[in-house]
Amino acid sequence: MDLDPLLMALVAATFVAAGLVKGVIGMGMPTVSLALLTATVGLPSAMALLLAPTLVTNVWQALVGGYLMRILGRLWPFLLASVVTVWVGVAVLARVEVRWLSGLLGVLIAFYALAGLFGLGLAKWVSRGRHAAPVNGALTGLLTGMTGSSVFPGVAYLQSLGLPRDMLIQAMGVLFVVTTAALGLSMGGQRLLSVELGLLSLGAVVPALVGMQLGQWLRRRLSETTFRRVFLSGLLAMGGYLLARSLAG
Repeated sequence: MDLDPLLMALVAATFVAAGLVKGVIGMGMPTVSLALLTATVGLPSAMALLLAPTLVTNVWQALVGGYLMRILGRLWPFLLASVVTVWVGVAVLARVEVRWLSGLLGVLIAFYALAGLFGLGLAKWVSRGRHAAPVNGALTGLLTGMTGSSVFPGVAYLQSLGLPRDMLIQAMGVLFVVTTAALGLSMGGQRLLSVELGLLSLGAVVPALVGMQLGQWLRRRLSETTFRRVFLSGLLAMGGYLLARSLAG
């Protein structure tokens, strides 16, 4: 992929927008960036581009809060399964026609948006049996490797545990850090991560941080409920577009 000025401007604008969303509502940056970039540069490149911004913006969230050792002690089967199966998902990504995985990403994004818009409650959709932790972890890693998205069932599973709010936020940070790190390593192993994409991903960190600062400023000046509704409606449209485009070939 050539680092032409138009592409760099597109990536910068995408991560400003995605960072803004994270700044306002505290999450959503990987989902927004995946949706916008997949529609323009394709799924594998979009997944590669989100690596550095996702890691940088979630490391602090994962480390700060005072619950790290409790999270690791309680959730290690879930986290370990997530990391291991990322490699399986990326192996699928390297071998399956990408448009079908783009369609799968569209379905996941649309489902996430519908659940938020209509209060469906993602937590009730996840496995809760005896082996819930490794089952949900394995599915999270597999879908992360195939689509770049760790939201379902990963975030839904964490929400189902009834963790205190601060511990839940920190646990989501830990999940995003470990799955993103595994995604980067496995994509490199499958030759899906070029030097150009790596440099562009590193360059996207600054726009993402600028967007987050802007989002935090906006959060004090607008209704988070209204913003969330507009955000989810936009995600629903993007998810539908990705699905329709993949079906149309």
